[in-house]
Amino acid sequence: MSPAPQSLRTCSRTACARRAVATLTYVYADSTAVLGPLATYAEPHAYDLCDVHSERLSAPRGWEVVRLALGTQQQGPSGDDLLALADAVREAARPVRREPVEQPQEPGREVARKGHLRMITTD
Repeated sequence: MSPAPQSLRTCSRTACARRAVATLTYVYADSTAVLGPLATYAEPHAYDLCDVHSERLSAPRGWEVVRLALGTQQQGPSGDDLLALADAVREAARPVRREPVEQPQEPGREVARKGHLRMITTD
C-alpha cells in the first residue's frame, strides 16, 4: 500500500507559501475558533494554515480557541466507522416485512367507475 499523498494545499495566510497542516473553522454562535487536522477537502468557510501560523493563532477577545490534536488523526475511516457502515448496509438490505392491509368495509355498493374513481350508493 502506498503512503497517503502529501497535501498540495498551501497556507491561507497572505504571502505564505508553506504547506497547510491544519484547518481553522469558526463557530460564531459559540464565539469559538476550532483548529484541527487538515480537512480532507478545502471548504469555502474554513482556512488552511501551515504549522507556523497554526501555532501563532489567536482569537478575538472573548472568543475561545479549541485546538484538536494535529498529528494523531489516522488516514481513512476507523474500524468503528467501517463496522457502523457495514451495519447500516445490512439493515438497509434487510427485506421489509409488510403486513397485509385489510380493505375497510364500505357502506353501500358501487354503481359506476371511471379510472380510479368510484360512485357508491347507500341504498
